[in-house]
Amino acid sequence: MAEMIDHGTLCRLVKAGAVSGAHIVGQRGGWAVLVKYGMTERPLAAQRSRQVRLFRGFETLVSYLKGVGIARFDVDAANFDPQTTRPSRPDRSDALKRAHEAAAYDTWFREQVQASIDDPRPSIPGEVVEAKFAAKRQALRKRIDIA
Repeated sequence: MAEMIDHGTLCRLVKAGAVSGAHIVGQRGGWAVLVKYGMTERPLAAQRSRQVRLFRGFETLVSYLKGVGIARFDVDAANFDPQTTRPSRPDRSDALKRAHEAAAYDTWFREQVQASIDDPRPSIPGEVVEAKFAAKRQALRKRIDIA
């Protein structure tokens, strides 16, 4: 595979006036950029994967190029496939299911709390509840010690 150029290097080359052009190549999955400087033409690399960077949206690519200072470029759309769908992300599907379950539980919990707050019956003081359960624990301990 040919050597690639990263974002930082591209910015420095543009700033130095060394970039003579950019060639946008459509392919399966998006748009790649070939940067021309001097007698060299190199693809733009993705920051993390170090593979050829693909832009899914043409508008995103145009904004990126204008942002680094490249306003003129040529486009080769011969191999571009507009029907290409995004790759499946089962991990995101699971994450969304968990998020929906958490939201449903949160709603249920809040409804339970509100129903308790709205309950017209008189509240039982904490000391009374604690004494009642202390007596139950004591009775259980006595029963366990006897058995």
